[in-house]
Amino acid sequence: MRIVAFVVMVSALGGCARDPYVTASGETSSGNWQIAHQTDRITGAELPSASVRAPASNTYVDFPKSSMMQITCFGAAPLIRFAFEFKIGPDKNTILGYRFDDKPGHDNVESRVLTGETAIVIDNKVAATQFLDELAGAKKLSLRVRSLNLGRTTAEYPLDGSAAAMQAALAGCPIQAAEPVKKRRP
Repeated sequence: MRIVAFVVMVSALGGCARDPYVTASGETSSGNWQIAHQTDRITGAELPSASVRAPASNTYVDFPKSSMMQITCFGAAPLIRFAFEFKIGPDKNTILGYRFDDKPGHDNVESRVLTGETAIVIDNKVAATQFLDELAGAKKLSLRVRSLNLGRTTAEYPLDGSAAAMQAALAGCPIQAAEPVKKRRP
């Protein structure tokens, strides 16, 4: 009985210990998007971000699992992050491709896999700008990640509400005009 009381007490206190600045409270919705409205306690500046979720499938995962696309301004530059509940492959042999609606697709996009191999980012300013230019007004994003180690990962993100999400997430983030992007070698 004492053990049960101890576990209940620790669980209750653990809920109080979470910093409110790193939680999802204060989010608003725009269509399929969740827009975070938080202020950085260090700089006093807003930390804008918007995300949308979709099921993702992988060659070696039996059932689809949740994935998230996030757009934000990171270090005064636009960043697009795709996170998965499974590994997608190492940086050296993983490539990203995407297509908005019925527009021509982009393969071998300048991107990098983060440590842990469950997230891939587009943080090259030109590649990010090209992605964001096509995101504006699109209804659907088809994403494909290919890895020699971990097969193929796919997801389709619904994009209703993207205009407000982009405006909020990229406020104060300088976006440069899109230029041709050099293809990344696998």
